[in-house]
Amino acid sequence: MKTTPRGLRLHIGIFGRRNAGKSSLLNAITGQQAAVVSDVPGTTTDPVEKPMELAPLGPVLFIDTAGIDDQGELGALRMEKTRQAFDRTDIAILAVAAGEWGSFEEKTLQELQARKKAIIVAFNKVDVAAPYEALRSRLKALGIPCVETAAHEGRGIAELRNALAGLADAATFRPLPLMSDLVSAGETVVLVVPIDREAPRGRLILPQAQAIRELLDADVCVVVVQPSRLEEMLQRLTIPPSLVVTDSQALAEVAAATPPQIRLTTFSILMARQKGDFQQFIAGTKAIARLRPGDRVLVAEACTHHPVEDDIGRVKIPRLMQRYVGGELAFDFARGRDFPDDLTPYRLVVHCGACMWNRAEVLARQTVCRTAGVPISNYGMSIACSLGLLDRVLAPLLEADRSAS
Repeated sequence: MKTTPRGLRLHIGIFGRRNAGKSSLLNAITGQQAAVVSDVPGTTTDPVEKPMELAPLGPVLFIDTAGIDDQGELGALRMEKTRQAFDRTDIAILAVAAGEWGSFEEKTLQELQARKKAIIVAFNKVDVAAPYEALRSRLKALGIPCVETAAHEGRGIAELRNALAGLADAATFRPLPLMSDLVSAGETVVLVVPIDREAPRGRLILPQAQAIRELLDADVCVVVVQPSRLEEMLQRLTIPPSLVVTDSQALAEVAAATPPQIRLTTFSILMARQKGDFQQFIAGTKAIARLRPGDRVLVAEACTHHPVEDDIGRVKIPRLMQRYVGGELAFDFARGRDFPDDLTPYRLVVHCGACMWNRAEVLARQTVCRTAGVPISNYGMSIACSLGLLDRVLAPLLEADRSAS
């Protein structure tokens, strides 16, 4: 449970006014002091994240947010952080002090509904006041579960847990496979993992580790090599591998060494299918062919790692795309959850694989691009397109999707 990546956990966000008891609810649900509790409004500033195992849901991530009625310049920044938490939330708990319901709650409810989030209303502090019966009836008619709690006493917490379990339909929130549906038990997959300056010392990056574990769980044989050893390894195998998966940065070298009859794709493209709207990413990648010198491109990376020399997002992708377009492009860069409010200057957004994010947050970012009418691609897809290899690396995934449908 402790090692389950955050991107594969069910995200449960707790929202509400300042001093509605959000942090008390989090502490009561988790059974520990996960968040600071105080009678002073605005105690919670940045969202507090707490990973845990919640039966029968499994690994989850609770997000305790600042009050949505915060005030002043600092309050506006806190509220923006809270709204960013909407993006990555799968199930939202709207915490309301019983006997209170106003424009803040109504607007929050409407925004969560517009984002198609599963919602539970927790009427907290029922030891002080009772919720409005007419409000309960209206929420029930909307299909929104309501629970009465007094978090500091532990009252209603079991019912809240049960309500969460009732909303978390296994089929809706189960993580999509990364690649186990591309191969069968007993087959062999070769993973090509460069060990360069961007590789973390002593460990693999998350998509590589995730791929190995998922393939082993599916009873698939896994061979891990560096690019320089790939051709030698393919010659050693008496039965060709069913699939070769490479880091996108080594795609040109790996494609040249992999016979055309062996299926080939990249870790980044696998992440695009697992985390987001795959067809939107494909359509966005094809927009690269319509770029012209001088066009502006936004490169967005979910992580805030320190860029290294020849960084994939800041150096390699711009270099490949400009070579493909045949001229200079203007590149801007966004990191973490910082993302421009206005996308109209851009002809394309190129996003990293977002291995640390959950599917809800990637889909939310794609929605922003779709609403703005700006195509969005993915690191691996943009590299493959720039190298003329897009059709080849998409083929294994599109074939599996057609078979599944």
